[in-house]
Amino acid sequence: MKRRDLLALIGAAAGSTVMYQAMTSLGHAAESGYGGPIKLDGNVKGASVLILGAGLAGLVAAYELRKAGYQVKVLEYGARAGGRSWSIRGGDRVTELGGATQECGFDRGLYLNPGPWRIPYHHGGFIDYCRRFNVPLEAFVQLNYNAYLHSKDAFGGKPQRYRHISSDFSGGVAELLGKAVDAGKLDDAVTKEDKEKLLEALRQWGALDKSFAYKADDASDRRGYEKDAGGGPDGAPTPSTPLTLSDVLKSGLWQGLSQAGRYEFQTTMFQPVGGMDRLAHALTQEVRALVRFNAKVTAIRQDEKGVTVRYVDTKTNAAAQETAQWCLCTIPLSILRQIEMNVGPKMATAIGAVPYVPSVKVGLQMKRRFWEEDEAIYGGITVTDLPIRNIGYPNSGFGTKGKGVLLGTYAIFQTFALEFGALDPAQRVAKAVEWGAQIHPQYRTEFENGVAVAWQRNPASLGCFANWTDDLRKAHYADLCAIDGRILLAGEHASYIPAWQEGAILSSLSAIERLHARVVTG
Repeated sequence: MKRRDLLALIGAAAGSTVMYQAMTSLGHAAESGYGGPIKLDGNVKGASVLILGAGLAGLVAAYELRKAGYQVKVLEYGARAGGRSWSIRGGDRVTELGGATQECGFDRGLYLNPGPWRIPYHHGGFIDYCRRFNVPLEAFVQLNYNAYLHSKDAFGGKPQRYRHISSDFSGGVAELLGKAVDAGKLDDAVTKEDKEKLLEALRQWGALDKSFAYKADDASDRRGYEKDAGGGPDGAPTPSTPLTLSDVLKSGLWQGLSQAGRYEFQTTMFQPVGGMDRLAHALTQEVRALVRFNAKVTAIRQDEKGVTVRYVDTKTNAAAQETAQWCLCTIPLSILRQIEMNVGPKMATAIGAVPYVPSVKVGLQMKRRFWEEDEAIYGGITVTDLPIRNIGYPNSGFGTKGKGVLLGTYAIFQTFALEFGALDPAQRVAKAVEWGAQIHPQYRTEFENGVAVAWQRNPASLGCFANWTDDLRKAHYADLCAIDGRILLAGEHASYIPAWQEGAILSSLSAIERLHARVVTG
């Protein structure tokens, strides 16, 4: 079975969280190799560069190239910069393929990040640019032990606290292993001294009693109490009853335990204060004069002297063109392969070879922050096998009164994302409320309005991100990243960190560094 087929099956059967974990372990996601600010020394000889696309890759390139002395122009399809680094706020209009248009009804200060929504601590490029442009960061809560793991077929459909499943799974496994070690069944594997240390480690790790049993009194220190400790005569806590290991295994909820342990999702994660688009806004302020918005590229032609790009103004339908000595193209491959472009056969084949992932996010404005007030959930993610897949809780404004926006759906890869995307936006929102109410019944009375984004229906990207496989990388990655005449590519698709903004930034820095070397030595 090919890895791509395996990932599709995992995604369909177990959900996006488990699928992404598998994707990471198979080498399709990785940490950042950022080495610090780029240095473009040398005489650029007045060289001109035309950048296609004002997402993060294009904005970073425009900023760094202009600073190095290049003549830079940028053509951007949309009316805003940032690309998939996007935040939707009240009053924003979202139009997708087919003409469906939504006007976001969120209250002031509330937003949805329909694309990227979290930053690993080791994504040094993104964090460094935030530091350089004074974009403040705040913690993104990836793992909240008080959020839920949910399956419609387990425990009567009742959601279980993450801490309950985590504690009871660890406790059950520790109990089994502890009893095996104590009975001498692992004597061939450990020394007598190691055996004593291992038993003590298992006892502490699994919250076991002296007989290596996982029971309510010790377990409650991990999974929480039925009644928490208080003051006065009735202040004693009441221990909670653990789930049996058999019940945890049968539920399948253990599948949601390991994601936060992956390198990509380990603490601390971040988000820009006020929305994911804050860095894009800061970069845009630096290079706004270089950017022509509403410019739909229709053809890219190069010769030995330079590159000519034809485009259409999407507001006036007027045709125009721009020329430059070099072209850095950051247009997603899903769009680029539809544009006339005279690159060599190897790059052309690479551009056409890489599929894009479908993804749907739905933001839901609620009348009050009931997840905090009623259930003490402050940030984090609930994982479910319902088609909505994930519920994300806001990571700011903790404890404040008033309204809030939940990420009510994050469906990615294959079946559920495609099914959601086939619905019109109002139906996606309605389904997110219907399914979410199985976990939070408050949805039925607290929901006010919502907005839904299906990336496969976004005219600027036709998908969420590039879906590389090992075989595709071996066959096409080097050709995609090569300089073809006077054209080279950048974007998350030209990195080993697809789906992450860090990949877009690092691919951009790599591209302009290689371009600069060609210019100053040519």
